[in-house]
Amino acid sequence: MNLILYSPSRKEEADAIRKKFPTKVPIIVDRFHKESNLPQLEKSKFLVPQEITMSQFVTIIRNRMKLGSNQAFYLLVNNRSMLSLSKTLSEVYKDHKEKDGFLYMTYASQEVFG
Repeated sequence: MNLILYSPSRKEEADAIRKKFPTKVPIIVDRFHKESNLPQLEKSKFLVPQEITMSQFVTIIRNRMKLGSNQAFYLLVNNRSMLSLSKTLSEVYKDHKEKDGFLYMTYASQEVFG
């Protein structure tokens, strides 16, 4: 299971990112620990414009993994919530960022989170 642990160095990193890029959202995307059908992303940290929607971000992740349009893909925030695809990342960040300043997302090929 992905455990989100507070790290002072990660907080410093997020604070520096937000100061330098105030219109961007720092996101960490990890594969669900039991996932075996979807590939691991080459990089897990993303810095994305706050005005893009969840739908656009899902497309970015799917493209990075080179997934076909028929391959199932679920993206959850903080290992818990599937959010409306029309929400902007600014809204998601405001409501779901962790204490360290990052927004955490987990992906899987099945809706295994209950």
